[in-house]
Amino acid sequence: MSRRAQQLKVAKQKEKEWLKAQRSRDRMGTQTSSYKRHITFEDSVVLLEAAARNDIAEVAKLLQKGVTPDATNMDGLTALHQCCIDDNAEMLNLLLDYGANVNAQDSERWTPLHAAATCGHLNLVKILIARGANLLAVNADGNMPYDICDDEEALDYIEAEMSKRGVTQELIDETRAATETQMLHDLQDIALQGGDLEIPDPQGATPLHIASANGYTRVVEFLLEHHTSTDAVDNDLWTPVHAAACWGHLEVLEMLAQSGADLNAKNKNDETPSDICEDPEIRERIEQLKTEQESKRLAEAQRKRVRRSQSNNTRAQSVRRTSLRDKGLTTKKDAVEEARFRLQAQEQPTRKPNLCDANRT
Repeated sequence: MSRRAQQLKVAKQKEKEWLKAQRSRDRMGTQTSSYKRHITFEDSVVLLEAAARNDIAEVAKLLQKGVTPDATNMDGLTALHQCCIDDNAEMLNLLLDYGANVNAQDSERWTPLHAAATCGHLNLVKILIARGANLLAVNADGNMPYDICDDEEALDYIEAEMSKRGVTQELIDETRAATETQMLHDLQDIALQGGDLEIPDPQGATPLHIASANGYTRVVEFLLEHHTSTDAVDNDLWTPVHAAACWGHLEVLEMLAQSGADLNAKNKNDETPSDICEDPEIRERIEQLKTEQESKRLAEAQRKRVRRSQSNNTRAQSVRRTSLRDKGLTTKKDAVEEARFRLQAQEQPTRKPNLCDANRT
């Protein structure tokens, strides 16, 4: 099961616990809103809880009352997402019969088909596709349902349905690129408005995490140019390098390494990016990048030492040059004074003998 599927199950369990506590408080009469608002809120909560515990009768009763089948929890999960995780075909059909949005997206833009595909629930995959599920839906990580399906039968079925609909690799690439382009435009708008480019999502992932996980090189380049942190961690202590390594995006790894990202960072499970990378060639490249980073660090340290040494030598040479210049100036001054003295002595008139004096003598 994928990392996101595990997160969905954890989120679902937490939601069950929260819903149970909420109902207990409501039974005790701890209401803080009007009766009408309370009933609306309570019905939505009860629907999600009933779907989470696979209570078909309760869900049917609520839907018959007119409760929306598209109610969401704090993570954006609908009852349809939850029954796709639980492999509950009866619940799925019931919700769809009452108009549930087959392409509803949670906070990470996962559709029910993403959930069914990643869990390998072939029967649900068939139902969803027959009911109009978008085969090319792209989640926040840039993945379509077939990208995250490890079950061979389910994957074969999805790919066969894509082929029937004339889906080409060119169309897939265009659809995926459109998501990257939209993300880039959104971030450019945020930057122009002076906004924060590192705001995390509910799982703690920053835009750089998401771009790195999906191989969005243009987005990664933009974020690095704006000096976003290469070592930010999400709730599982994953850095963008972990994300790039896990999903095998070598070009992104190299970009992050060039920007000084920590290639030895450890996540909550004490794993480095190399530890979670399944591609042996990329693991080898990560080790090479570590060596390159260390060589670069040592070379920079050497350059700093040389610059300091040159700076000290320059200062010493400057002092010596000043001393020699002063000495030279002093010698020249003395020579000029002596020459002036000699010249003055030569210019004084020599007294000639007076003929009158000689006659007197």
